[in-house]
Amino acid sequence: MKKEAKQSSRIAKSAGTVSVAVMCSRVLGLVREQIFAGMFGAGFAYDAFVVAFRIPNLLRDLFAEGALSAAFITVFTDYDTNRPKEETWRLASNVLVFFAVILSLLTLLGIFFADPLVNLLASDFSEIAGKRELTTLLTKIMLPFLIFISMAAVVMGILNSKGKFFVPAMASAFFNLGSIVGGVSLALILPKFDLPAIMGMAIGTLLGGMLQLLIQIPTLKKCGFTFTPRLRLKDPGLKRIITLMIPAVIGLSPTQINIFINTNFASSCAEGSVSWLNYAFRLVQLPIGVFGVALSIAAMPVLARHAAQKDLKGMKETMISSLTMVFSLTIPATIGLALLAQPIIHIIFERGAFTSFDTLATANTLTLYAIGLFAYSSNKILVPVFYALEDTKYPLIASFLAVGTNILIITLTIDSLQHLAIALSTSCSMILNFLFLSSVLYIKTGGYSVKYLFKALLKIGIAGGAMAGLLIWSRSFLAHQLNGGLLQACISLLIIIFTSALLYGFLLQLMQLKELTAVTKKIRDKFVR
Repeated sequence: MKKEAKQSSRIAKSAGTVSVAVMCSRVLGLVREQIFAGMFGAGFAYDAFVVAFRIPNLLRDLFAEGALSAAFITVFTDYDTNRPKEETWRLASNVLVFFAVILSLLTLLGIFFADPLVNLLASDFSEIAGKRELTTLLTKIMLPFLIFISMAAVVMGILNSKGKFFVPAMASAFFNLGSIVGGVSLALILPKFDLPAIMGMAIGTLLGGMLQLLIQIPTLKKCGFTFTPRLRLKDPGLKRIITLMIPAVIGLSPTQINIFINTNFASSCAEGSVSWLNYAFRLVQLPIGVFGVALSIAAMPVLARHAAQKDLKGMKETMISSLTMVFSLTIPATIGLALLAQPIIHIIFERGAFTSFDTLATANTLTLYAIGLFAYSSNKILVPVFYALEDTKYPLIASFLAVGTNILIITLTIDSLQHLAIALSTSCSMILNFLFLSSVLYIKTGGYSVKYLFKALLKIGIAGGAMAGLLIWSRSFLAHQLNGGLLQACISLLIIIFTSALLYGFLLQLMQLKELTAVTKKIRDKFVR
């Protein structure tokens, strides 16, 4: 029990460090979305930007933050544990060179075929004069973003394996900073030269990707890394990474594949649908990033090290502890987002070109996205377990199940629900993905402590139910203030969130949820000393 508590505390500490950095990034990301909402609203220009960014973003999630990141950490950690330092650094250099070359070629192909790619993704844009042409132009500008962000992912993997979490997680904040400063500046300047303002935001995205890579380089050098420009295709380490990546390209990112499909469906709905879906998904990514991604980043090197040491028991304990922490954080976040969607959207976005009608449409979308939040975040823990075990076929099967479920639900509901069908199908497919992966892992690893997980879920459910009751009452009690001026609405919303979170945390502490008590004890001991 002491070992479990110590391990939970270590992962929670690393996750907490990452969460602070991710929170900074996500807050800056929301500021970026606020700027988009105020300058462009939900319609022609922003729809074009969202679809244009979808192509490099999809490839980013497949290569950088998905398959490449998970596969590289698994192999690099094995080298770092069992091989000489020189051999480990040679592998890192070889991987950087190999993927720089491959992704550069992929980017050039994407630029050449940008128009047919846009037509494939959003064929209905051709029906609106100039929309397809604008989307194609923005796509060509933003595609090189893939190279910078993929190199940043490899560097992040090296640093995480070396126990460095804050700087890599903070790097994404510099992406948003570059996007905001560079993007807004250019968006104000370019119209003077008869160029679209949204083009400035596209160039800003490219600058942000470059910053995300460069900000990590000093920390990488401090770890002892010296870059050796070499390309050895027969390197066994590189071969292992590629072998893990090939099925992982699909298996790790069913959500991105679904988003690709969803964009096509959304482009056939009312104008603004692509924008409403994107604004809502950006908001739901805040808790995903702060909780799911942070815990995944913290747990991944631990899981990989257990795998390298053939410690299956330790791996299962790490997985269960991480899942418990994910549930304890994402379930209250789901309740909060679902019950407070309208005031949250109103406060964050409703100004400038973003209307009250856009607020309502985005809030309804956010509520449906929030349903799948726990599953989305949990999959960030489950999938790396498969890669640590070097078994990628089950995430691959799960991705096909998720995509099939997504298409089926959208097809059945798109006529009646319009863009809301897409948010609903995304959540349902993620939940199915979670159920499949957790069941397979249970069989594959010879069972894990489901009883422990259910006991934790019961405590989380009781605390979450009490929190929901307080949220509903306080939302009704402060309804006038929530619909008032911006400052008044902000203060009221913060009071509701703070008191509800306080009640939830107090009840979990009272019911002795081990993952929470281990962390609070560490904090208490630190201050008592």
